[in-house]
Amino acid sequence: MSEKVENQELEQQIAEEVEVEVEEAATPLDENEQKIAELEAKLAEQEDRYLRLRADYDNMLRRNKLDREAAEKFRAQSLLTDLIAVLDNLERALQVEVTSEEATSLYTGVEMVYRQFIEATAKEGLEAIPAEGEQFDPNFHQAVMQEQDSEKESGIVLRELQKGYKLKDRVLRAAMVSVNE
Repeated sequence: MSEKVENQELEQQIAEEVEVEVEEAATPLDENEQKIAELEAKLAEQEDRYLRLRADYDNMLRRNKLDREAAEKFRAQSLLTDLIAVLDNLERALQVEVTSEEATSLYTGVEMVYRQFIEATAKEGLEAIPAEGEQFDPNFHQAVMQEQDSEKESGIVLRELQKGYKLKDRVLRAAMVSVNE
């Protein structure tokens, strides 16, 4: 019997040692799994951060491209805005009636300068805003007075008091007009 008891004690001792080894082995596995989970979370966080930074970078490139295109498209805006007053003065000079031969030759010279000026500004994209006979549009016209004309419908521009100009699709100066009631 003593052999039987010894065997049982031996078996119990082996079982305890195996149990201790299993516990020791389980602890590093749990720690490793925890470390793996932490690293996976960090990786997911870094991937998300990378994707956000990439999207921000792409948006910045797109905005810069649009800004450069707009700057190129409207590069002459400041100059053309200043030259509108010169156009007005040339048009006023052409409205003067000439009677003498000297005045006629001067008038012809001013007319040539005016045509060249119109051509040069048109190359840069300056256009006169059509007004007379058009439907009033507050985006392009500035109504400064109203008149009554029974032959035309309401909201039609009757007279242009000052020409309006636009550069491509941007209004530089709205046309000052008189509108039918």
